[in-house]
Amino acid sequence: MTKFIRLLLDALRGTESNYTSGSINRAIFMLSVPMVLEMVMESLFAVVDVFFVAKISTEAVATVGLTESVLTIVYSIAIGLSTAATALVSRRVGEGNAREAGKSVAQVILVSIAVALLIGIPGAVFAEDILRAMGGDEPLISRGSGFTRLIFASSPAIILLYTLSGCLRGAGEASTAMRSLWIANGLNILLCPVFIFGWGPVPAMGVIGSAIATTIGRSAGAIYQLYSLMRNGRDVQVRGADFRPDYGIIRNLLSIAAGGTAQFLVGSASWVFLTRILSTFGSDVVAGYTIAIRIMIFTIMPSWGMANAAATLVGQNLGAKKPDRAETSAWRAAFCNMLFLLGVGILFYSAAAEIVGIFNREPKVVEIAVKCLKIFCLGYVFFAYGMVISQALNGAGDTRTPTLINVVCFWLIEIPLAYLLANTLGWGPEGVFWSVAFSESLLAVIAVLVFRRGRWKLVQV
Repeated sequence: MTKFIRLLLDALRGTESNYTSGSINRAIFMLSVPMVLEMVMESLFAVVDVFFVAKISTEAVATVGLTESVLTIVYSIAIGLSTAATALVSRRVGEGNAREAGKSVAQVILVSIAVALLIGIPGAVFAEDILRAMGGDEPLISRGSGFTRLIFASSPAIILLYTLSGCLRGAGEASTAMRSLWIANGLNILLCPVFIFGWGPVPAMGVIGSAIATTIGRSAGAIYQLYSLMRNGRDVQVRGADFRPDYGIIRNLLSIAAGGTAQFLVGSASWVFLTRILSTFGSDVVAGYTIAIRIMIFTIMPSWGMANAAATLVGQNLGAKKPDRAETSAWRAAFCNMLFLLGVGILFYSAAAEIVGIFNREPKVVEIAVKCLKIFCLGYVFFAYGMVISQALNGAGDTRTPTLINVVCFWLIEIPLAYLLANTLGWGPEGVFWSVAFSESLLAVIAVLVFRRGRWKLVQV
């Protein structure tokens, strides 16, 4: 027990950053612990927001759900850039070239800010049109457009929080990324009730207060990450001169990010269409679906911690010319993730009503959320392997293959199947939920088959 506690503390402190030698199990543990906790903090953003917003009204929850459905496009771009950042930085670290790794981080920052401005400004300007296009009625638009406008305006904080975390993970500094999410989420938890319900001199702002709290938290987390990466004494350090545009690195970054962004954009855009289908069944259905998704994210995000650990291990070990160690690391991380999600799935399936009841007690909303959660849980074992193996391919720099898999599973199968089951066959909202469980499971099977072929070991980054 003493040895385990010492190992746990080492993982939280981040005492190691290079994982190209030694025990693979230890490497997975050292990376997974802070990455899982980082993802728990990220998922808490969603849970905390919907918990407090649900105290306002069902309409407020629907506003958050419709906004977040479109904002997944921003998240997709951020995750795509983060994927590229992890692949580039981890490969340079594996090669033992920390100086080039620092230059790569600076170029990631430049690209992140440019992309955030290109997305955030139009999103803020056309907030009402976005909600209207997503099926929101006029009362919802008039009361919720402020929330949507501010969330899009905070795009720089959203994207930097993702991309800098990707840089830190690639550098083996998972504990620093974890601490930045602690700061961000801690502020969000403290400020949400203050701005939503009012406290002292702060007036009650309703749903827009949630956006203010979240923006402050994310901004603080991103500033901490920047400070950490530019601080002296780090293995991978960013210097002022590194911010001079290096078009070679930028082209390499964008080449990898294009596949990563397209990959997650395909997946997240499918959620936009699914939400649009569900919106035809009323605000109660959208609210129930939103609550179920937030609860699901709370468990899936920690699993992404293990998936991100696999990506870092694959990238560093390929850089060190150890492809077999990279492959073994991915399979072991996937197995650990499967055990975790199997347990969570059993818990959520058996206690779905009680869990949903924490967030909302309106019968119709609870009914939809429980059905959604139970159906999703049936695919958790497949989800576990799918996310880790896909992320391992990304860590190798092969973002094209997971993108193609996503196109097949989400665009060619999931969306048409959701419409067929929900509308043509009359299954209603449950048809959408079943289409998600089936498509995600199919994605896992295909990803495993592709990974076994081993072509990802030959990708040059």
